[in-house]
Amino acid sequence: MITVSNAVDQIIKKKSFLEEAINSGIINLSALARQILPEVRKETFKEVREGAVLMALKRRPKTLASKFQVDSVLEKNHDLILRSNLLEFTILNSSFSPEKHKKIIEAVENQNRNFLTITQGIFETTIIVSRELKDKVKAILEREKIIYQPDHLSSITIRLPEKNVLTPGVYYTILKFLAWEGINVVEVVSTFSELTIILESQEISRAFSILKNALS
Repeated sequence: MITVSNAVDQIIKKKSFLEEAINSGIINLSALARQILPEVRKETFKEVREGAVLMALKRRPKTLASKFQVDSVLEKNHDLILRSNLLEFTILNSSFSPEKHKKIIEAVENQNRNFLTITQGIFETTIIVSRELKDKVKAILEREKIIYQPDHLSSITIRLPEKNVLTPGVYYTILKFLAWEGINVVEVVSTFSELTIILESQEISRAFSILKNALS
């Protein structure tokens, strides 16, 4: 049988923002206990009292260890690289051949300053390129099934230390800064020590300022 403490812990862990607010001491625990009481009763199959939920909230250990690990990754100033005038093609994988992949890379290699990311998933492939390559890439993809083609995109690339791949919560912490300000992330592309965030161009100045302040 699940205990009240276990039920409360599971409910809070499902809501990352909520857990962080509790750890920071910026949330009213009494109000939170009232809010999650029905869910606790459902999980425990008991007529749990509000006071028991409040006590369980107060006794929860703060998850500070992972926060310290994330802080150690993000503690130094990070280079933020801004790119504008980007666009995206998302196509079905059914007919996207390695030859077309190669042609797109070759088109960018001849223009050193241009931007390119290609992410191939199980069912679809997303290509993000500089706007000036639009016609070339569109010609290469002429017979492809384009399922999504947003325009007016920009990107912010963040260089991270190598230990970021072993540290839980690094990407969450970075993206959280944008989510809290209501900024929508169109795509996220990562390599070993780089995180590239694709945004609508109208949001890029505000997003850059937020991340610059948060990561400095």
